[in-house]
Amino acid sequence: MRQRVTLEAPVRTPDGAGGADTAWSPVATLWADVAAAGGGEVTAGERLEARTRLRVTIRFRAGVTPAMRLVWRGAALNIRAVADRDGRRRFLSLDCEAGGAS
Repeated sequence: MRQRVTLEAPVRTPDGAGGADTAWSPVATLWADVAAAGGGEVTAGERLEARTRLRVTIRFRAGVTPAMRLVWRGAALNIRAVADRDGRRRFLSLDCEAGGAS
């Protein structure tokens, strides 16, 4: 685990027109192992958008959900899945996606 990532949680505030604005609040800065897990293209609107999939491993931390995101090397990584792969509560494996809207 040699990479630094920042775990962020969404903070929604009313915008006064019945909706809400989303901002991101840092939760913790963590050591992580970041590895490529593939990539591809998706259709967003009427255009293709590149997406990179990454697997990020961090020490076990309760409360991490797919609603959160990571920031790594200045890029926002959307968390798609969270798993304690060996069931021993030592590490969390986060399947993330870079690219597109955060």
